[in-house]
Amino acid sequence: MGEVGIELVHGTGGTAPQQDMDLSMEALAALRNGEGGRLRVHSPRPTAAFSRLDTLAPGHPDAAVAAGRHGFAPVVRPAGGRLAAYHRGALVLDLVAPHPDARTTLRERFVAAADCLVDGLRALGVDARTGPVPGEYCPGDYSVNARGTTKLVGTAQRATKFGYLFSAVVLVADPEPVRAVLTDTYPLLGLSWDPGTVGCVADHVPGITVEEVSAVLAEPFLRLVPTS
Repeated sequence: MGEVGIELVHGTGGTAPQQDMDLSMEALAALRNGEGGRLRVHSPRPTAAFSRLDTLAPGHPDAAVAAGRHGFAPVVRPAGGRLAAYHRGALVLDLVAPHPDARTTLRERFVAAADCLVDGLRALGVDARTGPVPGEYCPGDYSVNARGTTKLVGTAQRATKFGYLFSAVVLVADPEPVRAVLTDTYPLLGLSWDPGTVGCVADHVPGITVEEVSAVLAEPFLRLVPTS
């Protein structure tokens, strides 16, 4: 168990992308019943995680088909601004926690999570920094990059009156499939980006595994939840 009843759950990798989304939403909904939170850590099947905003684009149906052709299952994710793609070479950390006023503390959580991720990646030998890379996919002020040139981690939140979902996706290895699927889908959504901004942890720490990154990041991520 983690702080204030936050359960650490290691996913088995047997869930489909839509199940991953559903599990996060079920945990978030359960907070209204007074249930404790959960940090679910897993390596996902290839996923094209569209945002609700993406679904409003005229080209969304075609983009979903294009993602499927690359073997990335199209889903609509509960948090986040724009399409993100990830696969077995990624580490997903989905933190659900109770909070009495989660909507007013969004920025504080983004900052704390970015600091946690940067510290962990630096401990692994990556020159990690907080901030967007010009031309990155799913741009965000609290993305984590390497050397200011490639995006390694995207973060997103969803808040309710009972708590929040905070999700981080760390691309550990094999960035080329991500570049390929986004190259075909982003134009259909009317979005521009630079494929060269997609990076991974293994670019800087050759041979590193998802399990090794998880071992460094999971427990510190639990400490993002205050004890009081």
